[in-house]
Order: sequence, then C-alpha cells, then structure tokens
Amino acid sequence: MIDIKDLHKSYQVGKNKLHVLKGINFHVEEGELVAIMGSSGSGKSTLLNILGILDEADEGSYHLDGTEIKNLTEKTAARYRNKFLGFIFQSFNLINYKSALDNVALPLFYQGMSGKERTARANDYLERVGLSDWATHLPNELSGGQKQRVAIARAMASHPKVLLADELTGALDSQTSYEIMDLIQKINDEGKTILVVTHEPDIAQMTKRIVNLKDGIIIDDKKIEQQKALANV
Repeated sequence: MIDIKDLHKSYQVGKNKLHVLKGINFHVEEGELVAIMGSSGSGKSTLLNILGILDEADEGSYHLDGTEIKNLTEKTAARYRNKFLGFIFQSFNLINYKSALDNVALPLFYQGMSGKERTARANDYLERVGLSDWATHLPNELSGGQKQRVAIARAMASHPKVLLADELTGALDSQTSYEIMDLIQKINDEGKTILVVTHEPDIAQMTKRIVNLKDGIIIDDKKIEQQKALANV
C-alpha cells in the first residue's frame, strides 16, 4: 500500500541546510495499523507530510497503492489526496459554523457527489462513530471526543485507501483517548490501513507495529502484540 525507498528531505535554514530525513526505507501492507514515534526533531512530521502528499522528498521514491507520487502539480496532488488519503488531526480541523453532518459531507462535495448522496453517506458515517443524534450540532456544542469522532467520520466518508492520524489523541484526556483508539482499532479490523503519529507510548501499544524515528532515520521497526484500547479504561 505504501512503499518508500531511500527517502531524503532537507530544508534551507538561513545559510545552512537542515537534513531532516536521511534515507528512509518504509513499507506498509494493506490493512496494517502502524504507529510512528519519535521526539521533536526526529523527522516524523516531515515524513507524515510526505506521506500525506503535502510535501515532496528531495531524493528517493514514494509509491501509494501502486501509484508513484512525484513531481505533482498542486491540482494533481489535491486530487490524489482526495482519492487516497483521509486525515485526522490533533486539533480536529472542523469548520466551526458548519454542523457535524456538513463537516463530514464536505470532502464529498469536492468529489463531485450529489447533495442527496453526500447527506446519506455523511449520516451513515456519523452513525458508525456513534454520533447520529448529534448531526445538526455545531463543533462548539461537542466535547473533544465527539469532535474527534466527527473528524474520523469525515476522514472515512470519502473511502480513502489510507488514514493518516497526526497525534489524534493529543488534545484528549486518557479515557477519551482510549475510546477513540477503540474506534480506530475497529476501523482497522475492517481492513483499513492506518498510520498513527504519536509521542504517547500507551497509544502506540494499541497499534500492531511501532516505527521509531531518531535524527531522520528509522532506528527501530517492529510488530507488537496489540493492546485492546478499552482494556485500559
């Protein structure tokens, strides 16, 4: 599903060049649930931006579902993001003046789906995350956990190949975090490929594989025995 070979990325900082990724080799099979860990400055955010087609590597190759991601125009990059990827962010990134339903339906508008179809699918995914009764509520009427469930429904509604979650529990208390990870585990059990960037070891233990970055290289990559999220509540 994801195949990265000898990936390098540098940024110009003043007169100096900061070499952030230093030859990353990384492969993810369809249906995996992977945690990407690393301290600040390890390169995990840069790697996530490249995986999310928000940035491009200087060297190396990136294939997503068999498609090479390289030298894309912004229009093509946006189309690929819409086709292949669903994003879940720590800060939820919901539109404050739109209802939960409208937030979930928004990516489907950009896919050219009719209003009736958008509403039906958005309602379906709100029901899947346990929020069908909250469809007409605005984000400021929802708890942090509810907002993240809306964000997960929005990411899932466009039927992406891969879900990319960036610190998805970072703004939540422990119990709510575990409830959100239970939902992520259930989505993964249905066959969805999910990558979770996290600095929290307990969250990483709820995935099936942990990849550790340090100073722009992968220092450890191992499959683990997954802890069930609700066992921690």
